Amino acid sequence: MTLQGKMLIGQEAVSGSSTPIHAVNPATGERLEPTYVGGSKAEVERACELAEAAFGTYRETTLELRATFLEAVAGEIEAIGDELIERAMLETGLPRARLEGERGRTCGQLRLFASVVRAGEWLDVRLDPALPERQPLPRADLRQRHIPLGPVAVFGASNFPLAFSVAGGDTASALAAGCPVIVKGHSAHPGTSELVGRAVQKAVEKCELPEGVFSLLFGSGREIGQALVADPRIQAVGFTGSRSGGTALMKTAQARPQPIPVYAEMSSINPVFLLPEALKARGDKIAEGFVASMNMGAGQFCTNPGLVIAEKGPELEAFVEAAGEAVKGSGAQTMLTPGIHDAYQQGVGRLSGNGKVREVARGQAGESAHPCQAGLFVTSAAGFLNEPELQEEVFGATSLVIECQDEQEMQRVAAQLEGQLTATLQMDDGDLAVAKGLMPILERKAGRILANGWPTGVEVCHAMVHGGPYPATSDSRTTSVGSAAIYRFLRPVCYQALPEGLLPAPLKDGNPWGVSRLVDGKREV
Repeated sequence: MTLQGKMLIGQEAVSGSSTPIHAVNPATGERLEPTYVGGSKAEVERACELAEAAFGTYRETTLELRATFLEAVAGEIEAIGDELIERAMLETGLPRARLEGERGRTCGQLRLFASVVRAGEWLDVRLDPALPERQPLPRADLRQRHIPLGPVAVFGASNFPLAFSVAGGDTASALAAGCPVIVKGHSAHPGTSELVGRAVQKAVEKCELPEGVFSLLFGSGREIGQALVADPRIQAVGFTGSRSGGTALMKTAQARPQPIPVYAEMSSINPVFLLPEALKARGDKIAEGFVASMNMGAGQFCTNPGLVIAEKGPELEAFVEAAGEAVKGSGAQTMLTPGIHDAYQQGVGRLSGNGKVREVARGQAGESAHPCQAGLFVTSAAGFLNEPELQEEVFGATSLVIECQDEQEMQRVAAQLEGQLTATLQMDDGDLAVAKGLMPILERKAGRILANGWPTGVEVCHAMVHGGPYPATSDSRTTSVGSAAIYRFLRPVCYQALPEGLLPAPLKDGNPWGVSRLVDGKREV
């Protein structure tokens, strides 16, 4: 497929008129063709107009048609073949194996949502039949289902050019809910975005859906993104990126005459608690696993373990020494973009320049244009508690070890943490009492709590929660990964005493869609 450097608005390929965008190979600094001329408010207007026109039809598609559409998107992405992987490698510096795995995850989550749509449980159908003879007051016939919110704006992420981008989790869950999607592609990988966008466009056409079900826009700066969020036809936003970017979109969304939800995943340092018995029994193995997790993808994962918390003592000293040696042997990896590299350098500089922080080790210096040199630092719990800037995320392969005097100080550190995507307990059976003391704190701080694993790697399944209290996400009640992500783009509607001819299909007598329903408090399938 020849890249055209164009936006996709419905079934059209459109050239913009604002600032040009060029992808950059982060390994070499080379500018990549073609040029993508960014859009303006005119393209936002057209995309939103088509999405609104499509919504009325798309929201009431049958479960089978919508599921088939999601599967068709997955099939079209796979049909691009190696061209997609090769372009993504050029634009991100990521290795082939990582991107092939990410493509599999992207298509897998589209198929997961297809199965979710077919099952229909997300409709949450509830029927309470009329009780005309009930005393002292009768009850009217009441029926409830969930309906889609409306057109959704999705912002592609820098660190996952496939799985959190054009056809990633936000797009898949919004389409599954029945919402048309307008994606603002990330400027770091426009070619990858165009290839995937054309795959979605083909699936829309093959399934004979309204063209406004999907559009893809590009734009440098914040004009396109802010215009999308401000447009009255957009009813929700999915975002993965920086805290500053997410909060800017939240402000715009809340300033509208009709405020809308922004589901933003923004910042997390993912603390790892090394409990005493585990540290004593297998500190060297824990150190090995920790550095491997920290280095994965040059640390450019939202679940990268950026903080290690443990009681001070010889066992922690041995762990720090082993981890430091592993860091020193870590080869430099290419970071995703020049901007991410610059931010990483600044973050490491904040740590190394803080008088309460000691540098333990740095990894090998790289020769690529934008290398990530891994880092390991140590500070005391008192230093951490008194220095708010030490909680700031360093997006890359760097971590800070916190030395605590005792269990109580470890709990104080945990209590002062900001909201997190994950919290990890490295523990043995003898640590159960210490872990129980931490659990009530960690449940309030994180969306996912792990024991004896590492937070990097997020399974796409029904039970996964990829969310957490602010600033990990903007709404701690939701997840951006897993089948429950669909509920972000739905709302309940109750139908009281409506005649059969006005009822939506899932609520009709006889259950024509064959979905699970709660009838008078009892589950029926």
